[in-house]
Amino acid sequence: MKVIGLIGGMSWESSLEYYRLINEGVKQRLGGLHSARVLMMSVDFHEIEVLQACGDWDGSARILCQAARDLEKGGAQMVLICTNTMHKVASQVQSAVTIPLIHIGDAVGQNINSRGVKKVGLLGTKFTMEQAFLKGYLQDKYHLDIIIPDEDSRQVVHDIIYKELCLGDIKPESRNAYVKIIEEMGRQGARGIILGCTEIPLLVRPEDVSLPLFDTTAMHCEKAVEFSLK
Repeated sequence: MKVIGLIGGMSWESSLEYYRLINEGVKQRLGGLHSARVLMMSVDFHEIEVLQACGDWDGSARILCQAARDLEKGGAQMVLICTNTMHKVASQVQSAVTIPLIHIGDAVGQNINSRGVKKVGLLGTKFTMEQAFLKGYLQDKYHLDIIIPDEDSRQVVHDIIYKELCLGDIKPESRNAYVKIIEEMGRQGARGIILGCTEIPLLVRPEDVSLPLFDTTAMHCEKAVEFSLK
C-alpha cells in the first residue's frame, strides 16, 4: 500500500472528510482492520486566505510547495492538494517534488465522462468558478461543457463557503440558497453539478436536489485510494 500525502487545512473541516473517505475506501477494498497509510501536512488557512484575497498566488504556492516537500521527505508516495481552489498552483506543487500529484481535475473529469454527462454546472469559490485552472482543465482535457451561476449567485456561493462552511457553520437557509442556484443551472441545461469546493458536500446532499451531484472530495479520495492500492 502506497503512502498517501495530504496537503490539508484548507479548511480543516473538509480535510477531516479526506481522512475519513480515504480510510473508508481502503477498508471497503481490503476489509478487516485495514486502514490507509496517510501523512497530512495541515497548513494555516488564515495565511492562505490572506494571500488569496490579495492575489498573491506565488506566496500561496511557496507554502504548498514546502508542504509537499515535507510530505515527500516523510515518506509520502503521492500528494493531494485537499482543496479545489489551490489547484491553481498545482503545477508549481508538482514541480517541487518527484512523487506524483493526484490532480482533482482528473478524478472529476474521468468520473463525469464515465457517466456520459457532457454539460455540467460548477459551484465553488469565485476563484474556481471564474478562473480557468479547474474549469479550463475540465473543458480542455475532458471536453466538458461547463456553466457557472450569474455574478450575484457566484458571490452568494463564495460568501457561504468562506463565512460559514470553512468555519463549520451549516445553515438551512444557505442550503436553500444553493438549491435555488442549482435549479437555475438545471434550467440552463446542466445535467449535473460539480461541487467544486471541498466544503460544499457538507451543506448540499444528493437528496436535496434533482440533478446528479459530482462530489469532488469523494472523487479525489477514490482516485487516491486506487493509486495507493494498485
